[in-house]
Amino acid sequence: MAIPGARRTAACGCAIEMRRGAILLLAAAPALLSAAAPRAPRIVSINPCLDAVLVRVADPAQIASISAYSQYARASSIPRAVARRFNANAGTAEEVVALRPDLVVAGGHVAPATVAALARLRVPLAQYAVPATVEESVAQVRDLALRVGHPARGVALAARITAAASPVRGARLPAIIFGPGGLVPGAGTLPDDLLARAGYRNMSAAYGLARWDVLPLEHLVAAPPRIVFSVAAAEGGGDRAERHPALRRLAPGLRIAAFPARLLNCGGPTIVEAMRTLRAARPAAGARG
Repeated sequence: MAIPGARRTAACGCAIEMRRGAILLLAAAPALLSAAAPRAPRIVSINPCLDAVLVRVADPAQIASISAYSQYARASSIPRAVARRFNANAGTAEEVVALRPDLVVAGGHVAPATVAALARLRVPLAQYAVPATVEESVAQVRDLALRVGHPARGVALAARITAAASPVRGARLPAIIFGPGGLVPGAGTLPDDLLARAGYRNMSAAYGLARWDVLPLEHLVAAPPRIVFSVAAAEGGGDRAERHPALRRLAPGLRIAAFPARLLNCGGPTIVEAMRTLRAARPAAGARG
């Protein structure tokens, strides 16, 4: 025989126990989530261009080491004060393995000994080729940020780069980037893409140059562009092309603008400064084609 009210009492007891269980579960949830959350990976970079991205998308504590090249002003794409906060490596297998990273990021070419050592220890290696366009560079930024566990930072940095590289409207001024030893970037390179976006027509093809090629002084004198972006000028010296009297005589309206070497080889956040440098020279160069 059922006792009046017993069923209701049992039901109330169950409800109370369920509420108690729910409260305990909610109280324990932060600890459970913390225990389940993966540890942020420790990263070693052996490429100075990737260093510039890494220091902006990863937590400093995640960065076990960056490339030794980032410690040198002429080769670095990050401020030296920032670079000095991190341990540096020369990219050797012994150095990288000793750091016991969870991920190694590198350029397209890595020493076979380093690749073999990482494979043996099952340490992931993420390699990124030199980007040929802003879009390729932006994709790499997002991918690296995702790998280090901070995708939102990658999205924000990518948006900043994309905004900085927005194309300039109007007529394009004939120009070249004159690198060390007369090395000129041509079609299919990131500097070529940046020149176009900043409102210039890269004259590399007009000189018959390949993707990366040396421009002889005679050709430059015979058909000077409207503006020469010079790495030598940025370094406080002067390349023989800039000092040549024939060039000045034949092209009195030629403008020579400083273009630091560190802006020539890397994508990522370096694009922002490169575009600023290219755009700044355009008004002074005039609008003649």
